[in-house]
Amino acid sequence: MRGWLVSVLLVLLVACNGDRQGSEEPAPSRLAQPVALETDEHGRPLPRVLAETQVLYRGNAEEPQTLDPHLAEGVPSANILRDLFEGLTTTAPGGRIVGGAAVHWDISRDGLTYTFYLDPDGRWSNGDPVTAQDFVWSWRRVVDPQTGAAYGRMLAPVVNAGEVFAGRLPPEELGVTALNPTTFQVRLDDPTSYFLGLLTHPTTFPVHRESLEVHGSAHVRPGNLVSNGAYQLTDWQVRSRIELTKNPHFRIADQVIIERVVFYPFEDENTEFNRFRAGDLHWTYQVPSGQFRWLERNMSDALMVAPWFGTYFFSFNLTREPFRDNLELRRALNLAIDREIMTERVSRFGEIPTFNLIPPGLPDYEPPEPDYASWTQEEREAEARRLYLQAGYSESEPLTVELRYNTSENHRKIAVAMAAMWKDVLGVRTRMVNEEFRVFLQNRAQRRVTQVFRAGWIGDYQDAFTFLELFHSEHGRNDAGYDNPRYDRLLEQIASERIPSRRRNLMVEAERILLADQVVLPVFIYVSKRLVDPRLKGWEENIMDQHLTRHMFLLRERSAGVSPREDASE
Repeated sequence: MRGWLVSVLLVLLVACNGDRQGSEEPAPSRLAQPVALETDEHGRPLPRVLAETQVLYRGNAEEPQTLDPHLAEGVPSANILRDLFEGLTTTAPGGRIVGGAAVHWDISRDGLTYTFYLDPDGRWSNGDPVTAQDFVWSWRRVVDPQTGAAYGRMLAPVVNAGEVFAGRLPPEELGVTALNPTTFQVRLDDPTSYFLGLLTHPTTFPVHRESLEVHGSAHVRPGNLVSNGAYQLTDWQVRSRIELTKNPHFRIADQVIIERVVFYPFEDENTEFNRFRAGDLHWTYQVPSGQFRWLERNMSDALMVAPWFGTYFFSFNLTREPFRDNLELRRALNLAIDREIMTERVSRFGEIPTFNLIPPGLPDYEPPEPDYASWTQEEREAEARRLYLQAGYSESEPLTVELRYNTSENHRKIAVAMAAMWKDVLGVRTRMVNEEFRVFLQNRAQRRVTQVFRAGWIGDYQDAFTFLELFHSEHGRNDAGYDNPRYDRLLEQIASERIPSRRRNLMVEAERILLADQVVLPVFIYVSKRLVDPRLKGWEENIMDQHLTRHMFLLRERSAGVSPREDASE
């Protein structure tokens, strides 16, 4: 039976996608090779080794729905926002948290008060100074229920944030203060070990108040958007390109080498791959999963695969039929999926099969393993068939379900494989719906039409809570509609617990409840996978997969027939 299913899956996946196999593989590419990197005594590249034109072209998957950092959702939006804006903290190329708009900070002995000292040279892209009051106003905007910030609960550790979210206090009561123009103070309800990492998320970035008040929702358009990061928005051609240019007022503009960066919203991985091979891109968002072996053989110097702090999963809409109040059905669909086949035959980039929401590897967290994780796949499928019957379905009266995903060849292949497994094991009939990313997010949030939908989460900071808080009944990204008072109370306890061992145990219990309620269908732990031009330097692997353009630069291409050292010294 299993061999038959694998064969069917391979036929389906090859028949309905553009991957090329065997003799139809792409012809090998010759990537341009950079000159040897020479630096000065401060580690900066010498001008003679730099490419004459410092323009970075990169693929970026979906079109962002907005460039308002308080309203934007998804990794592609965050990639652009981290170039446009700067929070109190930021990340070094290797992922280490360093000072951003705040050059340093003090933390009180009890861990409840953070005092940030802003760089006095901080400027908005229109030349206005970046002040502590900018952060006060922006954070109040984030927690204001009228703003509708999807990730507003990230500021939950701040004093009075919960009361403001609930509408019981005005935003002005949030525990943030401008002590003077360059000193911003934050008061927390409880010590929060991950707080500095949280501040690298776009939700915590400042927004230029005057620009927003003048232009309203149009403040994110080119010519209107005022940002405080290394770059400023100069062009946005919807579904075509987003172009940023160097912000001359950025506080350390003299250290920024890339003059311009262009983001392309390639939803089709094969198109993006071909554009990279043609020399039109320096950096891809991802690569076609079916080309992994070919890339290893032919483009190993450009292929970058690294662990990523995220999980690929599907969610059930718990607010409507057929999944509302039907735990047996949700569990049956979960058990029918063979994760080993998914990762070895479908995704095929070294992803790690998982039955958990939270990725392994955190130093202070051990995910609770569900009982069925240790079963054989045959045992899981037998139990799935029993539960399917118990849920009221059978071969003569099968479930018809809708599986929704956003436009992507890789997402489509995983959806095809899931539908084939459900059909083979249970007889389920699956109708697949492919949507453009913006529409997909809207439908997920509204919950009116979704049944099973693709999800996934990349941690905003290195702590299990960044995954668990998504399923609080009031969280803006709780698209499953999960509402469990006991789970909510656990999250509140976690947020206030000061003893690390107790906090860890509470988080383990919260994940155990979430998995027992079958809210999500985890598939695998992510790896980042992309192609990076060998001439692009300053790009380093890191588990959060955050890469700021301001750390990067392009080297000149090595001349044919000339040694790297000779070419570099010309």
